[in-house]
Amino acid sequence: MRRIGVVVPARDEQELVERCLRSVIVAASSAAAGAAEAAVEVVEVVEVVVILVADGCSDRTVAIARGVPGVDVLVTPAVGVGAARELGARRAIAAGCSWIACTDADSEVPSDWLLEQLRLESLGWDAMIGTVRPDFADLTPPEQEHWLATHQPGHPNGHVHGANLGVRTASFVRVGGFRALPEHEDNDLVDRLRASGARLLPSDAVEVTTSGRRVGRTAGGYAGHLRRVAAMLGDRDAATV
Repeated sequence: MRRIGVVVPARDEQELVERCLRSVIVAASSAAAGAAEAAVEVVEVVEVVVILVADGCSDRTVAIARGVPGVDVLVTPAVGVGAARELGARRAIAAGCSWIACTDADSEVPSDWLLEQLRLESLGWDAMIGTVRPDFADLTPPEQEHWLATHQPGHPNGHVHGANLGVRTASFVRVGGFRALPEHEDNDLVDRLRASGARLLPSDAVEVTTSGRRVGRTAGGYAGHLRRVAAMLGDRDAATV
């Protein structure tokens, strides 16, 4: 049995968590079907372990996540995104997962997200550094135009996003996993992987859609990036949310 783990940290995401988890379940079904058809050069049966880490949630995130079949919900006190991601990863490792895929609870993954990561694992890559696309429904027209002008399909920029990151378990363990950082734990992990000589692949083959909100669950993160873009474009209201 070949297992791949999906880790989703969540802090009060009752509005978006179900959309995220259902997209992951669809990707899991696609991965299992694709592997069965030998589409990724494997003959093993593939099982996907989906882990939602509810990090100090005070809303209905836990109840909603438990209502999605196939999701293992791990409830913790408020430990922060780095520690939450690490707890989920260690649970996936204990389940025998050879690859760990990460996304965020305010994101939606494409149906071939895990199938592509299985393919990359089979080809010997140690990590996939995937791209993200903000939900255009959350952006102003100038922000949409800016995003399209600065993102050329087929040319991933290599920016690290926890919402679209995959790593080989052996490589993850070798560099010590996620650190208990309040933010940028994803960048920190990739920096250590790169320093270790791991094979890293920036890719926009399976781009993840993430929330375009300006107020995130950490001080910076992607929400902070969108605030900076809004400020650059002169949108004072969006920049100061």
